[in-house]
Amino acid sequence: MEQKDTGLKKNPWISIFTIEFLFVLLLLLALFVFIYAARMVFVVKGTAFDENIFKALASYTTPGRTKVMNFITFLGKHTLLIPLNFLLIIFFIYKKQKWFAIRIASLALSSVVLSFSLKAYFRRDRPLLPTLGDAAGYSFPSGHALIGVVFYGLFIYIIWHEVKQKWLRIFLTLFLILLILLISFSRVYLRVHFTSDVIAGLALGFIWLVLSLQIIQRIEKKYIAKKVRTVEKLD
Repeated sequence: MEQKDTGLKKNPWISIFTIEFLFVLLLLLALFVFIYAARMVFVVKGTAFDENIFKALASYTTPGRTKVMNFITFLGKHTLLIPLNFLLIIFFIYKKQKWFAIRIASLALSSVVLSFSLKAYFRRDRPLLPTLGDAAGYSFPSGHALIGVVFYGLFIYIIWHEVKQKWLRIFLTLFLILLILLISFSRVYLRVHFTSDVIAGLALGFIWLVLSLQIIQRIEKKYIAKKVRTVEKLD
């Protein structure tokens, strides 16, 4: 049977607008979450939420689970992620995809600087009696959460540009999102961060990732357009 032409055609601009609008909403939500967390910690000075989470987790702490959490938290450590970033940069330079290399280098460096700068600014002490042992540095926001979102979020971005199989893209995306959440949870389980630190780190990491990718993409487009104009003039 012939399908009737309803006169309605799928407009690609509608889907693009919808995606951009969704990201704007998510960015605003993430910004609200970060500001709210900072206000609760440093203005209201509310500690009940963080302490209740620690109390709830206390009965689930076992030596076996702690070993697992130690391994998971290592996957978000900057001492691991920085070398991995360098390997990715070398890989994309070798593949002659310099803009992927630029994205990785820019986000790797800036996220670490942002994390340590904010910790130095807010100067929140870490929780008492950490399961992991004494942790150096300040607590707010969680560097593991912030840098983890940026690194593994960038990996998701690369996957959606490089992996052709849809099912594999979706599987890897869900896996990496789960990994980000597990790394963040491990910091609270190990009592090296308050839950509010982790929430703030996740929110800020998402904001930094999306805005940075947008800025670099705009620079790339301008660079390519300028290069095309130069070639046309030479011709």
